[in-house]
Amino acid sequence: MKVSELMFGKRLATKDLAHQAISKKIGLAVFASDAISSTAYATQEILIILSIAAIGSTNMWQTQGAVLGISIPIAIMISILLAIVTISYRQTIYAYPNGGGAYIVARDNLGEVPAQVAGAALLTDYILTVAVSISAGVAQITSYFPALLPYRVYMAVGVIFLITIVNLRGVKESGSIFAIPTYFFLGIMVLTLIIGFVRLAGGSLATIDPASVEMFHHPEELVTPEAGWAFAFLILRAFSSGCTALTGIEAISNGITAFREPRSANAAKTLIAMSAILVTLFISITVLAVSIHAIPSEGETVISQLGRVVFGQGSLFHFLLLGGTALILLMAANTSYADFPRLAALQASDGFLPRQLTYRGGRLVFSWGIMFLAIAAAALVVIEDASTTGLIPLYAIGVFLSFTMSQTGMAVRMQKVGKLKPGERVKGLETDLVYDEHWRKKQIISIIGAISTFVVMIIFAVTKFTHGAWFILLLIPTLIWIFFRIHNHYKEVAHQLSLSGKRPDTTPRAVQTVILVDDVHRETARVVNFAKSLQHPWKAIHIAVNPEKAQRVEDKWKERIGEGQLEIVPSPYRLLAEPIADYIEAIQSQMPGCFVHVIIGHLAMDTYWEQALHQNSSFILNLVLSRMDNVVFTTVPYHIHRTDDDEGDGQTSALKAAEKVEIEADKVGA
Repeated sequence: MKVSELMFGKRLATKDLAHQAISKKIGLAVFASDAISSTAYATQEILIILSIAAIGSTNMWQTQGAVLGISIPIAIMISILLAIVTISYRQTIYAYPNGGGAYIVARDNLGEVPAQVAGAALLTDYILTVAVSISAGVAQITSYFPALLPYRVYMAVGVIFLITIVNLRGVKESGSIFAIPTYFFLGIMVLTLIIGFVRLAGGSLATIDPASVEMFHHPEELVTPEAGWAFAFLILRAFSSGCTALTGIEAISNGITAFREPRSANAAKTLIAMSAILVTLFISITVLAVSIHAIPSEGETVISQLGRVVFGQGSLFHFLLLGGTALILLMAANTSYADFPRLAALQASDGFLPRQLTYRGGRLVFSWGIMFLAIAAAALVVIEDASTTGLIPLYAIGVFLSFTMSQTGMAVRMQKVGKLKPGERVKGLETDLVYDEHWRKKQIISIIGAISTFVVMIIFAVTKFTHGAWFILLLIPTLIWIFFRIHNHYKEVAHQLSLSGKRPDTTPRAVQTVILVDDVHRETARVVNFAKSLQHPWKAIHIAVNPEKAQRVEDKWKERIGEGQLEIVPSPYRLLAEPIADYIEAIQSQMPGCFVHVIIGHLAMDTYWEQALHQNSSFILNLVLSRMDNVVFTTVPYHIHRTDDDEGDGQTSALKAAEKVEIEADKVGA
């Protein structure tokens, strides 16, 4: 078995694409792991911000309970927002059964510019999802094994590499692998919450000893609850940090095509299940975290503190809780690996990203998109030192911007639907518009969702601006500019290639063949044979990078080829491509409108490492000459195979002896 098959699996035929569809259970693991896993750090990020006020108080530990208790109403508000977004995206799933992400909805209803805004926002968010999820997962591991903290960056990059390999094996296979940690996390977390609430109801739930945890260090100015507007601004910051719990909600609507039939129904059910699980876990973890007086810490996560209070420090179930949490956080990146390549392929097919992103690899996945996502996420992890808190300010602006674009697009779509007559059907860009008697209710839901997510996005941008959000606010417009530069390039190329309204000139032209000769040997004879077979006028040239070698080449040409014309082209500055280009331009000036056919030999080896030992000038020359008008470049390979002298190669002893003499003569000349 080849190494590539061992790592990525056997190649799949295009006809097998339909068999890569996944069930609701697998879909929950593939597309919901991001949203569900955010419960592992959303509460912690709220508490970290609120702890600024707790630390700033003169009676820190007395104030802590009251201040951190604000996290519960914040969690409830975020859950209400999540419900609104879920209902809106459920409508989107049915309206766009072939994939109704923000990009498609915006393109269909708002136009190209809003679509690219949504695309840039989502692509950015998917990259950050990988970086944040994996950094948070590594943080769970280092909470149990503090000695590994200095190696968290290496661990995070290593996990990105492993997840990339798994995803290159295909969506169905990766989904089956990731289903195990997702459902294991749900099981161990539900057990933790049940035991925690039972002990809380019975009055036996312990609290965290402040001496056992080092509180998160805040390099910024502290705020007291008496600070008025500053404290209100702090609560808004905590709210925006907690809104990271909503990231990943859009993943299912983007990946509808990955589900089995009926796609929309299965995707909608998975979305509802995901949201219900997310709200339950988020509020429950927040309530218990406040009840045990959890302390925001860089060294130990809130989940770890909850686990050691419920199960005991270092116990088996404490380890299983952290292990399950780490796994789902690490696997949550799979949501981005499922959606980023699809979205990139969509934008590429529309001409806003390189076309290579539309190509499916051997396992029917968009391999180029997967690789780009992995490289970008790994770079972010290294830059931010795998710190979840450092990455969070970069997070969520993109996703809330895409939420806003999607729901605004759905509101516009419902307005169009409302103008139709009962039974009327109008063809749209993506899907047909059909009258819906409930269009007004659906439009109101979309409008409420759009306004809500827009307000949250503004809150996030303002409260996190100086902590890194400025970078995303600069990055997204830059990406949009790049998208349209790419799009304009493809439009210009299409215009240049178009035959619309034109009659192409197919009149035969003169052809002048030019053979590039580096030395005279069997490969040279093969090239001459090929050139003569074309029955066009031909000549050979040698670029005299080395004047002494040029004389030897000329002598050997006369002796061993004995026909045609070999010109020695001077190259006083030891250049190769420029003298050839000048020579071709001279021919074209003498024969206006002719084709110049450049032929070069190429030694083709059995292995890549052997090939790398040769100059491989044909690749460089092809790049240079392809930019010249009316120039055709042909490479004639001469295959060099490793042979065993004992087996023989069909040559006579006399011929071998003659070759030996020839080789020795060339060595002497050299």
